[in-house]
Amino acid sequence: MRIPPLIMITLCLGLYSTLLDAEIKPIDPVAKGFEIASEMIRRDSGWVDQRVEMEMILSNKQGESSTRSLKISRLEVENDGDKTLTTFHYPNDIKGTAFLSYTHSLDPDDQWLYLPALKRIKRISSVYKSGPFVGSEFAYEDMTSQELERYTYKWLRDETFDDREAFVIERQPIYEYSGYHRQIVWLDKIMYQPLRLDYYDRKNSLLKVLTFEGYKQYLNGFWRPEKMHMENIQTGKKTLLIMNNYQFENGFNDRDFDRSALRRSRN
Repeated sequence: MRIPPLIMITLCLGLYSTLLDAEIKPIDPVAKGFEIASEMIRRDSGWVDQRVEMEMILSNKQGESSTRSLKISRLEVENDGDKTLTTFHYPNDIKGTAFLSYTHSLDPDDQWLYLPALKRIKRISSVYKSGPFVGSEFAYEDMTSQELERYTYKWLRDETFDDREAFVIERQPIYEYSGYHRQIVWLDKIMYQPLRLDYYDRKNSLLKVLTFEGYKQYLNGFWRPEKMHMENIQTGKKTLLIMNNYQFENGFNDRDFDRSALRRSRN
């Protein structure tokens, strides 16, 4: 069947217009940012529990350093944030100190600190979540699970970081008492794990830069770094976390993360 030339031209113009609209349709950076962040959370869900041994090396602007030894245990909680128990084992002046955190999406986190010298458990007020975690360049809020609902998201661009293809997204905390105005995240396109985070203070000035090194995969699906390096741009202080001996499928339950666990955590 022959198609009249006028109809053919109309059809071709319609097809061209459709293709042109598809090509020039603008990207919604907010929708794309949320989609990337959602995929990151989805890919890192289902590990149930984990424990890791760490060295924490604190350095000041003059290059003087001190080392601490600790363990972090974590339990996934369905329809809520993770439960985390951090215990310090070295040096002696901090040995036995323990930190317990129940992360929530938008409600204030529940956090407690056990100080063996005082033999008491101190509840950490939400107002102080932006304060330094036991003298390090990590804040208390950095030591909690990063729930999807805690931030708004915006995709900024794609670029290469350290020879790896990455999404660059901006996220802004929407939970109360955060110490940050916003964060810029370089997210690896294959692992969907962060390569770098820039933290901006409440005045929107660059405060800290966190970089990740030596990712390895566990349980055929979950990527974990060997090193995390936090540098305070404003003070020159640095904190290096070196992770060793990741352990999964420990059989942890809620009792391993109740408040009494703060006093009995010795291993």
